[in-house]
Amino acid sequence: MPTAIKKTFAYGAHTVTIETGEIARQAGGAVIVNMDDTVVLATVVAAKEAKTGQDFFPLTVDYVEKFYAAGRIPGGFFKREGRPTEKETLTSRLIDRPIRPLFPDGFYNEVQVIVTVLSLNPEIDSDIPAMIGASAALAISGVPFNGPIGACRVGYANGEYILNPTVEQLKTSQLNLVVAGTEAAVLMVESEAQELSEEVMLGSVVFGHQQMQAAIRAINELVEIAGKPEWNWQPPAKNEALINRVKELAGAQLEEAFRITSKQARTERVNEIRKNTIATITAELEAAPTGNELKDIFHELEAGIVRSRILAGEPRIDGRDTRTVRPIEIRVGVLPRTHGSALFTRGETQALVVATLGTGRDEQIIDAIAGEYRESFMLHYNFPPFSTGETGRMGVTKRREVGHGRLAKRALIAALPAPEDFSYTVRVVSEITESNGSSSMASVCGGSLALMDAGVPMKEHVAGIAMGLIKEGNRFAVLTDILGDEDHLGDMDFKVAGTERGVTALQMDIKIQGITKEIMQVALAQAGEGRMHILGIMKQSLASHRGEVSEFAPRMITMKINPEKIRDVIGKGGAVIRALQEETGTVIEIGDDGSVTISSVSAEGAQLAKEKIDAITAEVEVGKVYNGTVIRLLDFGAIVNIMPGRDGLLHVSQIANERVNNVADYVKEGQAVRVKVLETDERGKIRLSMKALLDQSAE
Repeated sequence: MPTAIKKTFAYGAHTVTIETGEIARQAGGAVIVNMDDTVVLATVVAAKEAKTGQDFFPLTVDYVEKFYAAGRIPGGFFKREGRPTEKETLTSRLIDRPIRPLFPDGFYNEVQVIVTVLSLNPEIDSDIPAMIGASAALAISGVPFNGPIGACRVGYANGEYILNPTVEQLKTSQLNLVVAGTEAAVLMVESEAQELSEEVMLGSVVFGHQQMQAAIRAINELVEIAGKPEWNWQPPAKNEALINRVKELAGAQLEEAFRITSKQARTERVNEIRKNTIATITAELEAAPTGNELKDIFHELEAGIVRSRILAGEPRIDGRDTRTVRPIEIRVGVLPRTHGSALFTRGETQALVVATLGTGRDEQIIDAIAGEYRESFMLHYNFPPFSTGETGRMGVTKRREVGHGRLAKRALIAALPAPEDFSYTVRVVSEITESNGSSSMASVCGGSLALMDAGVPMKEHVAGIAMGLIKEGNRFAVLTDILGDEDHLGDMDFKVAGTERGVTALQMDIKIQGITKEIMQVALAQAGEGRMHILGIMKQSLASHRGEVSEFAPRMITMKINPEKIRDVIGKGGAVIRALQEETGTVIEIGDDGSVTISSVSAEGAQLAKEKIDAITAEVEVGKVYNGTVIRLLDFGAIVNIMPGRDGLLHVSQIANERVNNVADYVKEGQAVRVKVLETDERGKIRLSMKALLDQSAE
């Protein structure tokens, strides 16, 4: 039997064990990571040769959750796991982003990382074990990889950082941050925060990087014992003669092309230069160079032009300096029948964002591995190909769209009203209609404006901005509000969103071997300046929320009833509540705790439904006079209905001031009467006395 090799280390309040050698031995690298009973299997398989003509690095990362891990059977008809959930997609991206930049340039062999959740402790999220497992599997596989990486989650409560907080601890934490990096530097940050300062955010990243060294050390120790021989892979030698010829033909032209400030015009000119240069070189050489070789040369040439200008203090591609935000234009209420809408344009990036208000029945029901739960706030991001002037396939939501939507959602959550103060289900959709850098941050700004336009009582406006980095040796420049080309040719994508009070979301991806605390500090401070500038413009367009929800949104009334009265409102087989909804044109939802939500497009209908529910659930008060209806005559009196579902006995002795021989001589079935409640007993029986017939003068 194979013997597992294990390494164990303390990780905050948890114990982590990494083992290899027993399971999935035919994979290039395979490890089991156990973090307090949350167990994942991480495997790596890499092709020994790159495919002919391959011009990109084909890395795929798949994180897969199995319901048996939590002792559950999947819902749905087929009772098996299906297409990736949003959590699976986001975790796949979380693993991919820090490991991708650590593969060497020119390595085009296909690599597949698969992480499977085998066991789940509901208090320990599987994403951190998954990231550690992927790193360890790559490290022992021998594949060219400049790792390993470590990863951890950081919380913040009572002025202190928490390493790898549990699910329960996160409920009271002001921060939920995931950070990954190598021994030397940070590579990736993903976070959600409750309006924290830049200093606290920076401190959390530094704290996380320090603490993750325990995971990196354990992986390195595992590699020493169980690591496979490193591949004998060398990057392809550079053809200096070809590089110089491309520079000679295209260098000066590209210099001029990158002074064109319009994205479309610049792209067309660069493509034209590239096409003409390749045609000339192909005609000159007997053996034409490969497409990959020319592609890499052009990329380095373009990057060199853009980067050297910025580091020399020259204007950026569109003429701005490093700290200036592109011109912003805002329109709110742009769509006539939606609940809330905003058109946010920043330079050549534009988002049409729409907010829709619904009832509790519109909540998203998520069948997750840890159990079913509901979401009352949704944000969906769409990136159609026309936004970049290109053709492309429409259909299935891509991983990038899911990730950008989640980032924008995280940014806005901190400013939303509490559910008990605003019981609507809210959906925000961001349609990217133009894109040239940071469409996710445009979605944050547009989302905040659309929500306020819909009348959602947001605490404050939320704005987002994307920062870039150009770094050569010890010189670096941080760029405010980066363009698409600056993202493509730069070293960092650093997105910060927040209110005037602090940061609500932060996401960072690094394309080099990590960045320092100093660079992050500069980027956060510069992002704060840009965010305040954008917030000022947003407030000029819409200072605050509308005060009331859109006329096209459902009106909602919330109330509380005695839980023992729920069955009276619902009625036998739901007859009472169905009749109420049909009569008032409303949707009525009742919780087990007696909370009632009434929604209707008509405010009058919602109010009428409330009054009827009040009448059904009202308590009978001794000494109070009620208008009732005689529903049955008895030998010794009459049964009178005084409120929905509540009948009382009007005894013959309480009908008149004289002796009554025949009840029918005084009251008749269906007759309206005024009665007074004399008493109620512990069994709920009510005794009444006659005050008057309503068709006669009252006493």
